[in-house]
Amino acid sequence: MGIPFRQQAAVGWYIAKQKLKGRKRYPLVLMLEPLFRCNLACAGCGKIDYPKPILNRRLSPQECWDAADECGAPIVAIPGGEPLIHKEIGEIVRGLVERKKFVSLCTNALLLEKKLDLFEPSPYLFFSVHLDGLKKHHDWAVCQEGVFDKAVKAIKAAQDRGFQVNVNATIFDGYPAEELAAFLDFATDLGVNISLSPGFAYERAPDQEHFLNRQKTKSFFRKVFAMGKERGRKWSLAHSPLFLDFLLGNQEMRCTPWGMPTRNVFGWQKPCYLLGEGYAETFDELMETTDWDSYGTGAYEKCGDCMAHCGYEPTAANIAFSNPLKMLKLAIRGLRTEGPMAAEIDLSNARPAEEHHERIVAEEMEKIEKEKAA
Repeated sequence: MGIPFRQQAAVGWYIAKQKLKGRKRYPLVLMLEPLFRCNLACAGCGKIDYPKPILNRRLSPQECWDAADECGAPIVAIPGGEPLIHKEIGEIVRGLVERKKFVSLCTNALLLEKKLDLFEPSPYLFFSVHLDGLKKHHDWAVCQEGVFDKAVKAIKAAQDRGFQVNVNATIFDGYPAEELAAFLDFATDLGVNISLSPGFAYERAPDQEHFLNRQKTKSFFRKVFAMGKERGRKWSLAHSPLFLDFLLGNQEMRCTPWGMPTRNVFGWQKPCYLLGEGYAETFDELMETTDWDSYGTGAYEKCGDCMAHCGYEPTAANIAFSNPLKMLKLAIRGLRTEGPMAAEIDLSNARPAEEHHERIVAEEMEKIEKEKAA
C-alpha cells in the first residue's frame, strides 16, 4: 500500500515550488490540535494534565481553516486530545477537504463508528487510528481494557463504508520485538497503512520510565525488521524508506522541527509538536521568531533521544527531493538490519533543559480569567 501516489505527487510538487521560491524553511504537515481533552488517560500522554478551563477550550472551524490557509502545508494532521469529541469536527474536516488538504484525522476510535456519518469518503481524508500493538499491549498502553477490540471493530466499519484507514503506533521501552512484528503482520493483513514512532518522552507524561533512547531505538527496530525479512513479510508502512533507514541506525539525520508546525488552543507552538516552550500568534511569527538552531539532538538536552517521525520525516522528504539517487540506491539494496551503525550525534554540547510548562499554563489561565471578566 504505502503513501498514495496522489499525495506523493502533491507533496513533491509543493516541495518543488518552495525550492523555486528559495525558501529554506517550509512546513510539510500542519499538526492541528483543536482541543486537548480526551476520553482516555494514557500514561504516556502529556496532553491531558491541564486545568479544566484549558481542557474545555476548543478551536473553532474558522480558526482551523485559517491555520491551514496561513500555514499552507499540503497535509493536515488532526491529533488531540480526541478530535471526535469536538462537536464541530465534521465541519472542520469538510472545510479542509474542500481546500484539497490531505487530512489525517487521528483518533483512539472509541467514537469512530458512531461518528462516521459526519464524514464522506474522499481521497483527501483518512482516519489514523491509535493502535500501539495487539490487544494485551494496546490496552495496557491506553490504561483501559477493551479498547483494542473497539478500535479494530471501528476500523473495519470505516473500511466497509469506503474510508481510508491508517494506524499509528508509539513504541515504548520494554516492547518485545516479536510482539511488534506480530502486530505489523496483523495490521498489514487488516488492510491499513502503519505509522511507527519511538516513544520520545512528553515532559508532562505520568509515565517517564518507558521511553526509548536512540541506541535502544536503533537496535530494537533492526531486530524487528530482521524478523520481517526472515518471514518474507512486506509490511504496509506509511513512511519514507529514508526515515526507516534512519530508524535502523544506517544513517544519521538532523531533525526539521519546522516541518510539522503545531497550532492548538494556545496558538502556534514553539518549537515543535513534542515540545511546547512558547507560543506565537501567527505562523509567520512562529517561523521568524523561533531560534531553530537552539533545538534538535545535539543542541538541546530535551531533544537528545528523539527519533520521532514528526521531526525526521520532513528531513527525509527533503533528502529524497534533493538527492533522488540516494533513494534509488536504498530501494535497490533494501533496509540493512546488521553491520555498523552510523555515528551518533555528539550530545556533550547540548544546552540544558528549560522548564516552561507552568509559566505557559499560568499565562493561559490569566487570559481565560480576563475573558470571563470581560
